[in-house]
Amino acid sequence: MTTRLDRQTLFLAAINALVLVAGAFLAGGGFLDSYNLQSMASQVPELGLLALGVMLAMISGNGGIDLSGIALANLAGIVAFSLAGTMVSVDEAPVLFSWTFAALALVIGLAGGLLNGMIIAYARLTPLIATLGTQLLFTGLAIYLTNGSAVSLGYIEPLDDFGNLPVLGVPLCFALFLAIAAAIGFVLLYTRFGVQLLLLGSNAKAARYGGINERRLLLITYTLAGLLASVAGIVIAARNSSVKWDYGSSYVLIAILIAVLGGVRPEGGHGKVLCVLLASTALQILSSLFNFMNISNFFRDLAWGLLLLLLLASARVDFTYWLKPSRRPDS
Repeated sequence: MTTRLDRQTLFLAAINALVLVAGAFLAGGGFLDSYNLQSMASQVPELGLLALGVMLAMISGNGGIDLSGIALANLAGIVAFSLAGTMVSVDEAPVLFSWTFAALALVIGLAGGLLNGMIIAYARLTPLIATLGTQLLFTGLAIYLTNGSAVSLGYIEPLDDFGNLPVLGVPLCFALFLAIAAAIGFVLLYTRFGVQLLLLGSNAKAARYGGINERRLLLITYTLAGLLASVAGIVIAARNSSVKWDYGSSYVLIAILIAVLGGVRPEGGHGKVLCVLLASTALQILSSLFNFMNISNFFRDLAWGLLLLLLLASARVDFTYWLKPSRRPDS
């Protein structure tokens, strides 16, 4: 297993390097200048955080998935901005406003994740159906609160700095993403929760016989996915200085694609944070290359969908069977 995981990591690292080289060749030297690299890095957390949430849900097994991530991220940003404005004056105390906004967004993410967890763990709904339902619920609430319009935050210096300012060449939001990814990796590898979650996904029956509380694990897992979505909502608001109910409409597809490309098994029990991180950067670099080459966003979504189908199909096909030489009985 270790060898396979190492190969997956090396494969994704090679893809990152290959796409960077292709970008420099096809789009010119400007593709690799410091400004564009920082711009790409600042865009990774939005998708990367959602992909980590999808990864946790997939690891839990039993068809685990979270389709509500981007809808919850958008709702968290909308509700947090609306409430923060009634509590703190953004003009008089922009720093306090920014922290209040972030705290409220995390509370909304916590509530949304708990709702997903309760429905899946205790109502025993299939994760696909449950999170599809909450996705529609979160989207409907966001539309109701904004009348379907975008909400401009205006220029809030602390939030804008968090979303766009590089420190020592690294955007702050990207540094936070790396820290969160490292924390999740540590949890999965070295804590009781992580070990139990991996066991639950790989063999649910053995986990139950071993005394593992399946409902508690699922509740925690989807709550964490909700919190990750709310952090993504904070990043989205900080980077764009606005929030909207339909921002990132294709992010559900791309987050699943990143998780699968990162080696997370849809059937559960397996996932490596470093691979998901590398898959996130690879797709962001490729997306930026498409933008440099003026390739339509519609074609990009088509390419993501096709790649996802190919990856899911390849996970189900045993290529070694087809590579074996045909054996004929001796005459």
